[in-house]
Amino acid sequence: MTDIDHTVVAARLEAMTGDEVRALDRAHVFHSWSAQGLIDPLPIARAEGSYFWDYDGKRYLDFSSQLVNVNIGYGHPKVVAAIQEQAARLATIQPAFANDARSEAARLITEVAPEGLSAVFFTNGGAEANENAIRMARLHTGRHKVLATYRSYHGATAGSITLTGDPRRWPSEPGIAGVVHFWGPYTYRSAFHSETEEQERDRALQHLRDTIMVEGAHTIAAIILETVVGTNGILVPPDGYLQGVRDLCDEHGIMLIADEVMAGFGRCGEWFAVDHWGVRPDLITFAKGVNSGYVPLGGVVISDEIRATFDQRAFPGGLTYSGHPLACASAVASINAFHEEGIIGNARMLGTDVIGPRLREIAAKHPSVGDVRGLGVFWAVELVRDRETREPLVPYNAAGEAARPMAAFAAACKQRGLWPFTHFNRTHVVPPCTTTPAEVEDGLAVLDEALSVADEFTV
Repeated sequence: MTDIDHTVVAARLEAMTGDEVRALDRAHVFHSWSAQGLIDPLPIARAEGSYFWDYDGKRYLDFSSQLVNVNIGYGHPKVVAAIQEQAARLATIQPAFANDARSEAARLITEVAPEGLSAVFFTNGGAEANENAIRMARLHTGRHKVLATYRSYHGATAGSITLTGDPRRWPSEPGIAGVVHFWGPYTYRSAFHSETEEQERDRALQHLRDTIMVEGAHTIAAIILETVVGTNGILVPPDGYLQGVRDLCDEHGIMLIADEVMAGFGRCGEWFAVDHWGVRPDLITFAKGVNSGYVPLGGVVISDEIRATFDQRAFPGGLTYSGHPLACASAVASINAFHEEGIIGNARMLGTDVIGPRLREIAAKHPSVGDVRGLGVFWAVELVRDRETREPLVPYNAAGEAARPMAAFAAACKQRGLWPFTHFNRTHVVPPCTTTPAEVEDGLAVLDEALSVADEFTV
């Protein structure tokens, strides 16, 4: 076997054209959530800040943060340097050893978590975090049921896809035993015929109380909630709802798991979205924004009470790459950058001063906009055919021709250099937390133009 000249390999990669990248992708890469013959992934050459470029040199302002995870933006020099330095010093070590990057990452994460959550179990991503959180809750309580909402996404592993409420769950059924779904609050499309946020809060809590009653509180280990529902609508809970859930959990000895995989680390203008309401969960799951996906990383922040359960009892879970040094080093650099550069405050300001006010102005102009809602850099624009009836612009879980209005809207955004995040009948405004007000204004101006395409499908 001849030695490979790595400088030649690097030069080959650098010299690749977009057509070559696309051809290799189509020949050898199997893509997630896709019919392989119906997709044509866009080859991306580079990225920086809030932008990425294709091989033709076209620049896109990223209003999706990829999968709502590039919170710190692309190519942050401190995070890149931390990965490079860690790779040179200690590229990997198994989880049974102690490691400085892992220890420091855990310290920094617990430092910004609610009081009384002082330990971190590291995973490779959010799905594994949710798997291990429900395992912890079940072992801590000695109960087996877990309640989750219908409008939710918790991951694609066996347990987390069962927790998931949206249609991505269907092909994987039957899933793990003991998962029960219920309706969370969503005032614009209330399952409880509410007319105000207060009615929605109270009726949703009564529905949850009734669900606990008929399922048997003594059988329920945990309630898992996306603090602010992500892909399924960016549903900001009414004030008092999360505290009401916390109170129900306390009343019945149920653990509250806050899935902050998407909502955490600045996305909602706080370290964790629960901070917006001052609610303390028993477990917090995280991933995505902790290091903006520069290296795969997730985890569970664990309350002192649950941690104590495993002081003299082995926790029956683990991962070869739990607390991987490269990932943890990137998290340390990212969290320190959040502190040093005021990134949390920037995200909060963008929501209150730029995105929220501008989206409300845009909504008033376009008959296709039924509702806008959000916090920080986590917003949804819900599109409708008819404002009076609130009929969605496309049907639930639409595909093919039925999804054409949303496809046309997304294409109009991309044509103008804006990369949107669309799901069902919504477009989500979720740029990096580091995006400047001027960049957000530019993106919203494009969104305003593209909504004229959506308006063509209204009645």
